[in-house]
Amino acid sequence: MRVLTLSAALPSAVALSLLASANIARAEDATKLFFEGDMVRGAQPGAPGPTCVLNNQFKHLEKVVWRIRVLDQSGKPLDDKGIKSLAVELPDGQKMSAKFGQHPGQGAPTDHFWTAIWLIPTDYPTGTFVYKVVATDAQGQSQSWEPFKRTTSQLAVVAGDIEIKK
Repeated sequence: MRVLTLSAALPSAVALSLLASANIARAEDATKLFFEGDMVRGAQPGAPGPTCVLNNQFKHLEKVVWRIRVLDQSGKPLDDKGIKSLAVELPDGQKMSAKFGQHPGQGAPTDHFWTAIWLIPTDYPTGTFVYKVVATDAQGQSQSWEPFKRTTSQLAVVAGDIEIKK
């Protein structure tokens, strides 16, 4: 009788094991996105400084541009067909929607990636701010990314306004 009980329990144990394996496989199949990106000073007519150069310190009225590439599990970059939406979120709740496109905008493209743009208002507080990037895939699953928790990696708004020359 013990053999019968064991043999009857064995299929249940195998079934549970297979069910657990299926759940693990489904969890592993869940979309995992990988992010690459940086921040640069955006081009503005009459604004000082070089544009499209790495930067994390900005003055009021400057244009911040986040450049982001989102990769799937195989390392393939995802465009606006693989990603439903991508946004940069500031701690005060502001969200800047990103657009996918070629870069530079005119001429022969050298790259394709997502960009989100923010013009810092004159009344925005100064300091270092944590931001995050949130991507939502075509199936509606979201994943976020944040830069290192070091102030030197975060967005810094420094005192003063840039002068826009006419």
